[in-house]
Amino acid sequence: MSKKLLVIAEIRDGEFRNVSYEAIAAAKEIDSEGEIVGVVCGDSVADKANELFKYGADRVIAVEHANLSQYTPEGYAQALQAVIEKEDPDAILAGHTSIGRDITPKLASRLKSGLVSDATAIESAGSEVIFTRPIYSGKAFEKVVVKDGLIFATIRPNNIPALEKDDSRSGDAESLEVEIKDLQTIITDVVKNTTSGVDLSEASVIVAGGRGMKGKENFSILDELAEVLGAAVGASRGACDAEYCDYAMQIGQTGKVVTPDLYIAVGLSGAIQHVAGMSNSKVIVAINKDPEAEIFQIADYGIVGDLFDVVPKLTEEFKKVLV
Repeated sequence: MSKKLLVIAEIRDGEFRNVSYEAIAAAKEIDSEGEIVGVVCGDSVADKANELFKYGADRVIAVEHANLSQYTPEGYAQALQAVIEKEDPDAILAGHTSIGRDITPKLASRLKSGLVSDATAIESAGSEVIFTRPIYSGKAFEKVVVKDGLIFATIRPNNIPALEKDDSRSGDAESLEVEIKDLQTIITDVVKNTTSGVDLSEASVIVAGGRGMKGKENFSILDELAEVLGAAVGASRGACDAEYCDYAMQIGQTGKVVTPDLYIAVGLSGAIQHVAGMSNSKVIVAINKDPEAEIFQIADYGIVGDLFDVVPKLTEEFKKVLV
């Protein structure tokens, strides 16, 4: 019997996050013949919600309310719980983002359901659904089997490819009126403190700097390389603590966890706290003048040399090929 799969989509700055489309693809992995229902919450999101059809959604539900214009756990929990009660899905999927990590445990508690967090792969084996997720800061992986009951999981960005966009698929989002009340938190203003350019958590290429950058002003050479590669710029906690860059750029166990196709580590020693946030990158290139630096132990390619000589040369060579 085909399943009904609910995908919680997330909009940021007027656009869906890529992981929302990846969650639809993940739903297809669970049941290729199932009905995929996308749900999006916000103030005025019905028109934007139609984009989900092009990435594989069969139906889309838009929950619109003034109290959903900014994310709050109480508001979104009320909206999503109303959708879940109406649809009675067999599975619920969401992105493993800051919002996804916050709202899904709250919903799982209300639904008295288990929750598989930070899944990087999904496979179906008969009636069972098997999730792969990293543990011990990425040093190992575990298989989690959902044998019975509601399948509820969050998907790590950049691990399950989204379905190819099909502009021929279209539809109209269904509107669902939900009373959003008794909010304990009201968002009156949002002050953004984040990196510019490519979204770090969803970037396919990342250039990251550590203490070896020696100063805030030297991050400009990483910005130049990132611009040529269409990459995002990140940093280690050490670089952030030294005030070379903002903590919004921090990658690591206490920062962002990323899984890009290419990770270029510049002036990074390879401390375990940082490695926990990027060790699952598909290809890792390390640049460090210390041949004994621990980062070389996990790197696919290593360049031993002064980063202030190596990075500008790399930038010039990439310009010849890519620009």
